[in-house]
Amino acid sequence: MIEVKNITKTYKTGDVSFNALKGVSFKIEDGEFVAIMGPSGSGKSTLMHILGALDTPTTGKYFLDEHDVSKFTDDELADIRKDKIGFVFQAFNLLPRTTVLRNVMLPLIYEGVSKEEREKRAKEALVSAGLDEGHFLHKSNELSGGQIQRVAIARALVNNPTIILADEPTGNLDTKTGEIVLGTFQRLNKEHNRTIVLITHEHDVAEHAERIIFIRDGEIISDDKKHKRRIINQ
Repeated sequence: MIEVKNITKTYKTGDVSFNALKGVSFKIEDGEFVAIMGPSGSGKSTLMHILGALDTPTTGKYFLDEHDVSKFTDDELADIRKDKIGFVFQAFNLLPRTTVLRNVMLPLIYEGVSKEEREKRAKEALVSAGLDEGHFLHKSNELSGGQIQRVAIARALVNNPTIILADEPTGNLDTKTGEIVLGTFQRLNKEHNRTIVLITHEHDVAEHAERIIFIRDGEIISDDKKHKRRIINQ
């Protein structure tokens, strides 16, 4: 599903160059739950932008569903983001005075999906993300942090993407609420076979994945494929 081959990324400011990624290679198969972990400045955010089709590598190749994304135009990258990748961010990025249901329906509005189908798919996504139906018509600013992040997960699911890319999804949550959100990702992975790529700098968060890729100074230091995830009972 995902394969990166000898990816590099170099940023230039005047005559000064900075190598954010230095020949990174790995594969992620369908249905895996992988954490990409590293300290600040490790290159994990740069890698996340490339995996999310928000940026392209300087050299190397990135394949998503056997397509060489590293060669795509800006319009083709936009299509990848729309059709293949569901994003969950630390900052939630929901419209605060809009209902939960409409927040999740928004990507489908831009797609021209009928109102009836939009509502059906949004409700299914919210149920999959573990939000109680009684909250569907609440405005997002009336919810707790954990509930808001579940709405953000539902929004990421509504287009049925190939992968869910979660960037520090528990960064704005307390420990208990973060555990609940991580449990949601685990359930989506285990019960619905969703491929999850989790970006984090926290080891406790990364431990919830099946596999941890640790990156430092733009290079992969370890790739623990035998990591046993810690299942959370919700």
